[in-house]
Amino acid sequence: MVAFQTGYLKAHYPAEYMAAVLSRNINDIKKITTFMDETRRMGMEVLGPDVNESNVKFTVNKDGNVRFGLGGIKGVGESAVLQMNQEREENGIYKSIYDLVERVNLNSLNKKNLEAMAVAGAFDCFTSISRAQYFSIDSKGINFIENLIRYGNNAKVVKNSSQQSLFGGYGGFDIIKPEATPCPDWPKLEKLNREKEVIGIYLSSHPLDDFKLEISTFTTATLADLQNLREIIDKDVVVAGRVIDTKPGMGKNGKPYGSFTLQDYTDSFRFMMFDKEYLEFSKF
Repeated sequence: MVAFQTGYLKAHYPAEYMAAVLSRNINDIKKITTFMDETRRMGMEVLGPDVNESNVKFTVNKDGNVRFGLGGIKGVGESAVLQMNQEREENGIYKSIYDLVERVNLNSLNKKNLEAMAVAGAFDCFTSISRAQYFSIDSKGINFIENLIRYGNNAKVVKNSSQQSLFGGYGGFDIIKPEATPCPDWPKLEKLNREKEVIGIYLSSHPLDDFKLEISTFTTATLADLQNLREIIDKDVVVAGRVIDTKPGMGKNGKPYGSFTLQDYTDSFRFMMFDKEYLEFSKF
């Protein structure tokens, strides 16, 4: 009965169904990766977090694509997200990062939260500022996010005091908005690795995307296939991936050995090398 019900939902409400499945498994990275692949296979995109569109968990946007939930970013509390979303629903989308820090409660949405959201790409909708610029240091040794928090707090103080004055307004003076220090954006691999640190997966793209043609043309298996080695006994297998870890060692017999871990779109796998094989390939 459950199989029929879920099958019906997946067929008739595919985006909503996949958003619910992803939300249910938000803390299981391997399952999330599998379900994201299924979502894309069904013709939908899984978009990164966005302060003007995301809720706490995965949702469906107006274009029918799945939007990553802000609650899935490490270091961002659910209460902070709920408060920020309530402000957005009551008073409209955030027009800029300055508008955001003027309006949200910066006790709930603190420096740690803002940094994690910047790394995850939740502020990419404010196209004039790159992810790297949120961490750029000014001449006083203070980074842009700290300056934004100061600006937001000062704006609230002035706004509250002006509401209590006879004439309103900002009392005849303006608060100077801090400017992001110009700096080059992070290289693609650094951006993706930082993104993975706070989300748990590569979301906006993948380090292997530049090699999709080679992987699809020359490989005969994925690393996930290697989890069941009995099925590929006596078969030649070609896999591809990124080396994400290497470990050298010395056996009791005094001979060196080592291992390396490959990672592809599906999984990671640790390969062991001994004796002559290790000596030959370790230089690579």
